[in-house]
Amino acid sequence: MFEVNRSLALLRPQAPFLAWLKSLPGAIDPQLTLEALAADCNALLIPPAEDADAARRFVQQSYRQLFEAELADWCEDENLWPQNISPNLFQQWFKVEIHSVLTDLVPEPLEREAFTPLDLDGGAD
Repeated sequence: MFEVNRSLALLRPQAPFLAWLKSLPGAIDPQLTLEALAADCNALLIPPAEDADAARRFVQQSYRQLFEAELADWCEDENLWPQNISPNLFQQWFKVEIHSVLTDLVPEPLEREAFTPLDLDGGAD
């Protein structure tokens, strides 16, 4: 086991995010629930957190990048995204949960690759 020099922030979707998903045209399952979204929400490695409030502030500083990545995972058409992405809207749409200690149980070193949004339409033009 290894302690990692990072903490973890979970980005849990809230009711406004789910409502937006269900308003999208296409094949979003109408039975999709917040519980299902939260069960596999995005986990973010952040600097080591001595203080949960400071860790939340760190995540909040990246709100636009995080918000846009969440939206792009579900909908590539930016015209269907909320018009006024703001820190306040981010706080309404996502709950940030901080976990200060991250332990790596895998002996192989971590690998990193640049984030790429999902290609939801399979590359069709």
